[in-house]
Amino acid sequence: MLLPELLKKYFGFDEFREGQQEVIENLVAGRSAAAVFPTGGGKSLCYQLPALAFEGLTLVVSPLIALMKDQIDALEVKGIAARRLDSTLSADEYKAVMDDVRNGRVKLLYVAPERFNNERFRESMQRVKVSLFAVDEAHCISEWGHNFRPDYLKLAGFAKQFRAERILALTATATPPVLQDVCRVFEIDESCATCTGFYRSNLTLLLTPLLESQRDNFLIDRLKERAAGPTIVYVTLQKTAMDVAALLVSHGFDAKPYHAGLKPEIRVETQDWFLASDSGIVVATIAFGMGVDKPNIRYVYHYNMPKGLENYSQEIGRAGRDGKPSTCDVLACSEDLTVLENFAHGDTPTLDSVSRLVNELFSQGEQFDVSYYDLSGATDIRLLVIRTLITYLELDGYLEGGSAFYSGYQFKPNMSSAEILAKFSGERRDFLRSVLAQSKKKRTWFSIELDHACRTLGQPRERLVAALDYLGEQGMLELKAEGVRNRYKVLRAPDDLDELAVRLHDQVLLREQRELERLDQVVHFIELAACQVGHLCAHFGSPLAANCGHCSWCLSGQSQQVSERTSVAVSEAERTLIHKVASELLGRLGDDVGVARFLCGLSSPAISKARLQGDSRFGRLEHLAYRQVLAELKNR
Repeated sequence: MLLPELLKKYFGFDEFREGQQEVIENLVAGRSAAAVFPTGGGKSLCYQLPALAFEGLTLVVSPLIALMKDQIDALEVKGIAARRLDSTLSADEYKAVMDDVRNGRVKLLYVAPERFNNERFRESMQRVKVSLFAVDEAHCISEWGHNFRPDYLKLAGFAKQFRAERILALTATATPPVLQDVCRVFEIDESCATCTGFYRSNLTLLLTPLLESQRDNFLIDRLKERAAGPTIVYVTLQKTAMDVAALLVSHGFDAKPYHAGLKPEIRVETQDWFLASDSGIVVATIAFGMGVDKPNIRYVYHYNMPKGLENYSQEIGRAGRDGKPSTCDVLACSEDLTVLENFAHGDTPTLDSVSRLVNELFSQGEQFDVSYYDLSGATDIRLLVIRTLITYLELDGYLEGGSAFYSGYQFKPNMSSAEILAKFSGERRDFLRSVLAQSKKKRTWFSIELDHACRTLGQPRERLVAALDYLGEQGMLELKAEGVRNRYKVLRAPDDLDELAVRLHDQVLLREQRELERLDQVVHFIELAACQVGHLCAHFGSPLAANCGHCSWCLSGQSQQVSERTSVAVSEAERTLIHKVASELLGRLGDDVGVARFLCGLSSPAISKARLQGDSRFGRLEHLAYRQVLAELKNR
């Protein structure tokens, strides 16, 4: 069936949107491709349609569970076989999905990047024909991007390992340097990179500087004077989401909060409610909205300022996907900058922490394996930063990463050992008997430590994993893995560990500086004495030929100024609190940096290890600048 016929039959469209046909034709011709479309520009069709034309599986990599769920529901309505593997699936559900994949009953399989850490998954995929390897949010591969994720750097290697016939990289927020990075890593010819621009004529962009004391009334007035419609109000903090949602409900609006701290079932319930509503308001952190396919969102408010122009572009892109007029309104209060700056500082480890990490990694021998979680606890460096620092060491040629693996498995038999063994004969039965004998019973679950079992039995790890996986697939036992460990090989030892630690620390300081510069770019954007939409498009490499006519500057002809931040002095009561917390908790939090993070409400491994998130003093000084609190600690 020809592409236009597939488009009409399965998706109901008579013609492609801008850029889609070019991308799809590259893929059909066997070439890898990149697609940079604005949010809502139809990126998903670029892999969904070719998946129907290809014989094998289209493997879609996305960090967004919400996107997986929404797209799969929509595809199944169209009669397209699509499945997902994510952390919400039970063992039986996982088994059913993989059975369908292996038997060719699935056209599209959606997985998160972390799924490739699962050696059972990787081993299973070796036997599957992957016709298309599609990577959504591909900007995450670039260190120059706003959302660098180390797991993404390994995706190109997995695509080769699975013998993927072609790769498709998709993103809505790639600046020119980021797109070059994406093409380089995935070996995509630049002639096969399609960028349709970022201009959307149906979005009115309003940017309104306010005093913090004016913000609540301004939001309520705006909501009352505008026609009701599906609305997202973005905030920075989970507590703000709860407070603003409660405020809106008290004024008669149908509003609900959404943030990562809510129970999963509440988040799902809120998302489903919003998708079905014609007037609902979700007050959310950026945990909400990524991949949510609701075409008629009429308003996106930023109650708090966005972290950067990339984030802003992504978030407003959720409005007006149906092409109808929609309004995006930023309520710009300078006080927001303190919290956002604190987050940037909170991700930055101390030089001492980086030194501990370097010494730990290079004291392991030529080949070793580590748990990121254990390293994080030992060094007080956040997990994402741990993975980023190790990625730097890989990129600099010090380390070579191998396959991640699980240190062990747990299983719960669905039948007796005798019944299991009766289904096999000869050497296979003897092998399985010896494997099961290596397990230790806890309560209802048995556990098996793989390395110990391999040494005892003199068998390769792959055979044990395959055997346990088979028993799980056949329903003889319920299987789950535990203890992810990551293999590394030392390619060259550093000449000077201290010097290496300083260089790595300089790199994280540079990343911190980039995050702060992104905030400056937002302020400049709000205050711009020129077309703000044109400035945003130029930032992403697609300048407009003329002013847009529907941003704050074009509508008013005037620039606006974000109010100067009021200098907040540390009060005597706050100074007393700082000294008291330092005297009581310094030993548990490690150093002054740990205490400053605690008081500013910035989570860290040390705070989690000490179980101090529930302490009433956690985040008590979040209105103060982190550096200000740290200075008080150092001067005490």
